[in-house]
Amino acid sequence: MSPHFTTLDDSPARERALAATIAARLAAAIELRGRASLVVSGGRTPVGVFDLLSRQPLDWHAVTITLADERWVAPTHEDSNEHLVRSHLLRREAAAARFVPLKTAAATPEEGVAQAAAALSEIARPFDVVVLGMGSDGHTASLFPEASELPAALDPEAPLPCIAVRPPRAPYPRMTLTLRALLEARAILVEIAGADKRGVIERALLPGDEAEMPIRAVLRQRKVPVDIFWSP
Repeated sequence: MSPHFTTLDDSPARERALAATIAARLAAAIELRGRASLVVSGGRTPVGVFDLLSRQPLDWHAVTITLADERWVAPTHEDSNEHLVRSHLLRREAAAARFVPLKTAAATPEEGVAQAAAALSEIARPFDVVVLGMGSDGHTASLFPEASELPAALDPEAPLPCIAVRPPRAPYPRMTLTLRALLEARAILVEIAGADKRGVIERALLPGDEAEMPIRAVLRQRKVPVDIFWSP
């Protein structure tokens, strides 16, 4: 079960295709189980998808949304993923969705792990859709190469769904879902753009160490189907 590539002509086409796929999966989950769950990532790339999704006429009251990772900054901070989601996704139709943040009032992510894990445990598993991005270093969520916490985050028997991470080459301490939690999903969708990112993900599909490019752990597993949405 290798990852499936969907190649689109440009960013608007990629965003429309991904938003339509997410909406269809959420609608199907609501019809089958009366509820749906969505895990999203931050950064600049998903903004267009968030704006499109926020207009979808779903039963958003039945949808729970959480994050794949979060920077340990105030929810009003411009670099907060929660701020991004509230500004671009939890509005219009989607304002009715339930949101489960990863950021707590704790001073550090290490101190906030237990509370964040307890909140995540209230979301039924498997997640219906997990949407991931990927950095130029091959990280996804906040599973960063060279992070001392990476082995624990990639552990298939990780006891908690989230872990505190202090990446050596990225700003802010963070909270991230573990690989085990990310793979407790019915579908994983990866959104990337540009020739450089296409080259990174093609390199990640080659033999190599998962610690060098953590996205490999998502691409190589055979538990959850992975669809990659890419445009130049």
